[in-house]
Amino acid sequence: MTEAWTVILGLTAGTFLIRLSGVLIGQRIPQHGAWARGLRALPGCLIVSLVAVSLMAGGGQEWGAATAALAVAGLTRSLPLTMAAGIAAIWLLRHFA
Repeated sequence: MTEAWTVILGLTAGTFLIRLSGVLIGQRIPQHGAWARGLRALPGCLIVSLVAVSLMAGGGQEWGAATAALAVAGLTRSLPLTMAAGIAAIWLLRHFA
């Protein structure tokens, strides 16, 4: 067996084990209570923390894009539109401002 096949089989086994462990651990997560509420809030918290770090490290362009995204979020209450507005705003500001 060549080295490439060894790597492919090793990565296949690793991927399978990671997915299997997710299924097995996921069955043990409580469906109700404080842990469940915390885990449901986690994706939003991660996004907020990533945006906050980007804003603190960025300049006026990042703050302008955040303002545009916040305005769209307030007007539409649509996550896809908010994300599209933020991406479009940062692209426009970085390329034309």
